[in-house]
Order: sequence, then structure tokens, then C-alpha cells
Amino acid sequence: MNKNSILIFGVGELQQSIIERAKLKGLYVVGIDPCPDAYCRDIVDSFEIVDGQDYEKTLAVAEKYKVSALVTAATDKPLIMMAKVANMLRLPFFSEETAINSTDKFLMKECFIKNEIPCARGRLISSVDEIKDLKFPLIVKPRDNSGSRGVKLCNNRQELQGALYEALKFSHKQSVLVEEFIEGQEYSVEAIHYEGKSHVVQYTEKRVTPFPYNVELGHLQPANLNEKQRNEIERIISVIGRSLKFENCASHTELKINSKGLYIIETSPRLGGDYITSILVPLSTGINIEDCLLDIALGKKISIEKYRGQQQSSGVRFFSLKGNRICSINPKIESVNSWNGLLHFSFKLKENDVIPAITSSLSRYGEFIVQTESREDTIALLDKYEKQILEYISID
Repeated sequence: MNKNSILIFGVGELQQSIIERAKLKGLYVVGIDPCPDAYCRDIVDSFEIVDGQDYEKTLAVAEKYKVSALVTAATDKPLIMMAKVANMLRLPFFSEETAINSTDKFLMKECFIKNEIPCARGRLISSVDEIKDLKFPLIVKPRDNSGSRGVKLCNNRQELQGALYEALKFSHKQSVLVEEFIEGQEYSVEAIHYEGKSHVVQYTEKRVTPFPYNVELGHLQPANLNEKQRNEIERIISVIGRSLKFENCASHTELKINSKGLYIIETSPRLGGDYITSILVPLSTGINIEDCLLDIALGKKISIEKYRGQQQSSGVRFFSLKGNRICSINPKIESVNSWNGLLHFSFKLKENDVIPAITSSLSRYGEFIVQTESREDTIALLDKYEKQILEYISID
């Protein structure tokens, strides 16, 4: 085989962009996924069905194709496996310890507290009687999942009992993390960790569903942060990088800011989902973090600034329809793809489909992405296009 081979963990829709970026670099892409009909199985060069916990088979696939790099995108599940394989093959990656501490939200919180990283008070519980001195409202989270699965706000013990049961269904653990709720605007931060340094690439402002669920419905770049806030975030991202030993990776960190200060919600040494890394960051900064990560995985030297282009603005808006069922969809909706400044549009519901409740990122059913020269223009265009698109959809 003449090309460098790269192993990509996950061949779902969330990995499509990085698969395509790898192929543009001339890499031979080997994709593994436990799902036989994975979304991107036909665009990788070789596809293997491998269970997410099958280390021996994963290593065998890596050795079979003589892979010289491995990556994933927008998922936490394979990180421990990836770290083990990378260590065995001596490929650039972070340690297994980092993967373990980053994929268990309780171990992550312990690290935050130990290193004085501001965060919510919380503890592990397996029954409502264990909340002790924590005060309602409380957020319940599975320790080992992502995408807002099983995350719910509770205002009393009765709600907590139901949320605890629900969260455990999304977990392989016997306990869940319960945290005191923090008010404030939500943000995320995309960064690269390389040669012992942390480089913040972009700040994202979030829009989320009403509680009790807390699912992301929109992202806007750049976020409306002042210089003092950006400097403090950069400092904390560096502390996070050192504390969790992030190296040879990207990171996606979620936080809230209110009148009392800044609070880290959670972090992960991987690329952000929801089109944040794959589309929004390149549109708003000129930096393609996927390219950075691929170069790091291949053992190449990188310079973050060399990727940077003209600073602009970008945003994604996910649909959240009010109603029970789709009555009809005007065929003119196809014209959306030609609208000025709109770069992506998807709507997955059809006529007569029941409109699902949005309880996690998996239950969303469509979105559109725009790019403009300023965040004000992006907000205006998102609002305008959302209104126009919804006029094409009849709901009862």
C-alpha cells in the first residue's frame, strides 16, 4: 500500500467530515463501526465491523492495514480504546489515563476540584437519599455518555427519582452524577493541545431547549465575550489541558458564565459535534481543526496560525417545531439550498410524520447553517431564514 493509512473510529454521520478531509489529504481511510450499515461505510476505503469494546479485533484491524494514524470526531465512546491501540502501536495520541478521566464525568469533576477549576457542586448517587446537602434544582447526568442523553433538570425528589432511573438507562455505571444547577449563558470552546501547549481556536455561543432537558438548538460564532472573559477562558483551558494531560488532541469544553463568574460544565479531548468543528470553525476562523488533528495524528509539525484566515461569523440553527404532526411540506422548500449565505440545510421529517420531542441530540430532525461577515448579521440571517423555512411546513 503506497498511501498512509488512517484508522477512523466510527463511520456514522458525525464522522463524515473528518473522513472526507482525510481522503482529501490522500490518506487510505479504514473505518470501523459496530453498525453493519453505518452511514459512511461506502465512502471509506475499507470498512470493518468491530464492537466498540473489542480491543483485540481493533488492534488486529490496525495491524492488518498498517495504519500510521488514528482519529475520531464528535464522540467520547471510543477514546479509551483508541488510547490503548495508540499506545500499543506508538502513534501520537493522549494516554489511557487521560481517556479514562475524560470519559467519566465524576473523575473529571474530581480533577476540576483538585486543580481549582471552577465547577458546580456535585456527587455520585445511586438513590435519591444520597443527595445530602445538595440543593435543588439539580442536574442529573450519566457518568459515561454524551449528546445530552439522560441529562435532566430536577426541582424536587420526585423528579429526581424519575431522572435517576432515566439516566441509568444511558449508562454502563451503577451510579449517576448529580450537580447543583448553575444559571447563565452557555458557551463551548474549541482548542488544540500540542507540544505541551493549549491553543484556543474559537468560542461558541449556545442556544438550548427549555428545561427539564438541555439540548443544544443552535450555535453562534464568535461568542459575545469581552477580552477579560476570553483571557480567563484561555487560562482555564490551559489548566484543564495540564490537569487532564491533554496532548496530541483537540478539545471541546462546555461552560457557563453568570454574574458570579465562569463555571466549567465538562470537557473532552475530542472534536466538537453539531457541525461546530467540521463547518462553523472553518467558516468563522479559517482554521480547519480536523486538518490540524489529522496532521498531528500523522506525526507532522503544525502551526495553528498558519491555518488561520479572515475572521468572519457563522451559525447553525436546529429546528424545534411546536405541534404534533407534519401535515404538508411545500416543494418550494428545495429552494432553501440556493439562498444567499446559507451553506447547509437538512430537514428529515416527512409528511404525516409525528414530530418527536427533543430530549437529546439524537432526537433532533433538521438544521441549517449560515455564514456572514459579523455575528449581528449571522443572528439576523438565522432568524430570517428560520421564519421563512417554517412557512413551508404545515403542522397540526
